[in-house]
Amino acid sequence: MVSVGDAAPDFTAPLTDIDGDIESFTLSENLDDAPIVLAFFPAAFTGTCTTEMCTFRDQMANFEDVGATVYGISIDTPFTLTEFAEQNGLNFGLISDTNRELVDAYDVAMDFASLGVNRVAKRAVFVVDGDGEVTYAWVSDDPGVEPDYDAVEAAAAKLEEPTEAA
Repeated sequence: MVSVGDAAPDFTAPLTDIDGDIESFTLSENLDDAPIVLAFFPAAFTGTCTTEMCTFRDQMANFEDVGATVYGISIDTPFTLTEFAEQNGLNFGLISDTNRELVDAYDVAMDFASLGVNRVAKRAVFVVDGDGEVTYAWVSDDPGVEPDYDAVEAAAAKLEEPTEAA
């Protein structure tokens, strides 16, 4: 599993931006936007996942205040994620991992065996700094548990550029 201090696995995947456009996103090419919050979630349009993504939406000003860029990641198609973002007014990009390369690289895959659904993302959050290093990692084996949003924000805030003393 990816841990604090590890190099964040690089990836290229489809990104649905806040305007509904779909483009290619490569983590290593966007490290200037760090701290980067990668919020993995099992599936769009499900209860806890919708609550989680809407909480990130509602707290976006806090993340912007510390210079953080938030991305949600699930195995849903880019088209599903576009509709999910639109219906929920999400104000951050969503990354599509239909090939499950990200859930494998970050070692956050789980199965809903009783539903016959395999290799969806566990609910997990990673904060990545401008050097591509993971500075915060949280992974839950229980898909009903949401992350500690204040802890994620605090981890991102630690990476904010220090201001000069007056």
